[in-house]
Amino acid sequence: MKDITLKEIASKLGISITTVSKALKNYPDVSYKTKKAVIELAQELHYTPNSFAVNLRTKESKTIGLIIPEVMHHFFSNIINAIIDEAEKNGYLVIILQSNESLALEKKQVELLINKRVDGILISLSNESNNDDHIKEIINRNIPFVMFDKISKLSKCSKVIINDQHAAFSAVQHLIDNGCTKIAHIRGPLNPQNSVDRFIGYKKALEKNNIPFDPALVYTCEDVTFQEGVDYTKRIIEEHPDADGIFAVTDLVAVGVLSYLNDNQIKIPEQIAVIGFSNWFMSQVLTPKLSTIDQPSHEMGKESFNLLLEEMNCHKEGIPFTPRTIELNTAVIVRESSLKKK
Repeated sequence: MKDITLKEIASKLGISITTVSKALKNYPDVSYKTKKAVIELAQELHYTPNSFAVNLRTKESKTIGLIIPEVMHHFFSNIINAIIDEAEKNGYLVIILQSNESLALEKKQVELLINKRVDGILISLSNESNNDDHIKEIINRNIPFVMFDKISKLSKCSKVIINDQHAAFSAVQHLIDNGCTKIAHIRGPLNPQNSVDRFIGYKKALEKNNIPFDPALVYTCEDVTFQEGVDYTKRIIEEHPDADGIFAVTDLVAVGVLSYLNDNQIKIPEQIAVIGFSNWFMSQVLTPKLSTIDQPSHEMGKESFNLLLEEMNCHKEGIPFTPRTIELNTAVIVRESSLKKK
């Protein structure tokens, strides 16, 4: 079935195309009788506006692009929901793409969004990505652009973040305050800024408490998985039997830590205290319940969209926009896995 045009509606009613267009937009200079006739015929013929033509006139697509490393992770699924909610309130559709932590795929997805002429782009970088050419291309084309969570400090764009160094410092300080003196860190890959900052926060907490930093106590994930949590905990126990604390880069890894310790009858937190990062909903139903850092995912999604909307509105009005960074608060959530009896 071919699309119905304004010209066909106008021809059937014996009025001009301009009158049909005005009637559908509820212009006051078109009579009620004419509006009623136009709307009823449009509905009967299943007329829908030509969005491409509308976009050409308004220079807006009313769509934004969202690129995230993975959809299934609870943190990113919460962010997606918040962004979609805010976008719908403001009349935008969201194109959601998953990079699978691949720089090559992320580059293709950025190119796709640019070619689709989206009004703005939101991105949480893949583990392989940094201030690469595809990111520079977005900025050079003056496309409204916000990074969130996994960002590049080198990119000159707006960002929504947490203070990963401070949050990690607080997590490790909590373990120290509860009697831990030999704390292992299962960290993320070497490239993502949030992984780097959490490692720095770990080191700073040790330094502040006069605990020597031992690089042998740091284990680096490639994929940040449950199984890596299991495998590295096995190595920690074998290589450092006197370790009494573990700080994991995410709750998913920390769940792997708890699984290995429970399976091997290693008492938590009496023998080893454990703390994760992100406050995954599963952290509350484990045995023991997992201490963690609360990372405000819904707020991050909401702030990211609204910051992008602010830039898109400035872009539309021809008003200069200065990129800015929003830093959200985190908190230590203390549960059973880290509270040693003093």
